[in-house]
Amino acid sequence: MGEPKKQQPVFTKVDQLRPMATGLNLTVKVVNTKMVVPRGNQSRQMRLAECLVGDETGMIIFTARNDQVDMMKEGATVILRNAKIDMFKGSMRLAVDRWGRIEVTEPASFSVKEDNNLSLIEFEQVTVVEQ
Repeated sequence: MGEPKKQQPVFTKVDQLRPMATGLNLTVKVVNTKMVVPRGNQSRQMRLAECLVGDETGMIIFTARNDQVDMMKEGATVILRNAKIDMFKGSMRLAVDRWGRIEVTEPASFSVKEDNNLSLIEFEQVTVVEQ
């Protein structure tokens, strides 16, 4: 029996992102980065930044933590592997936890579509009761 074939990762575009999605791979450009002061007990050890990232289909806020902050420089192109969507006050935030990876890559040829910010869309959780 030979080596099992590795599956090529499937890359998603920003406009395809949906609440609570996981296992996402995206190539995005960093539009801007804003440091955030975290609240709570761990605030001294933790660095947090909200980064506006996007591709040719739209933009979303990416929450960078600790070492991730250093990679999310304005103008950089990054590959987000195994990213997920977290919900924050009813809007989507992109994040990469310890099971994912961020790689800085060659500058992308696309221009970010700045008039489609998915983090500005507010979602409401609806509980469906089946009869």
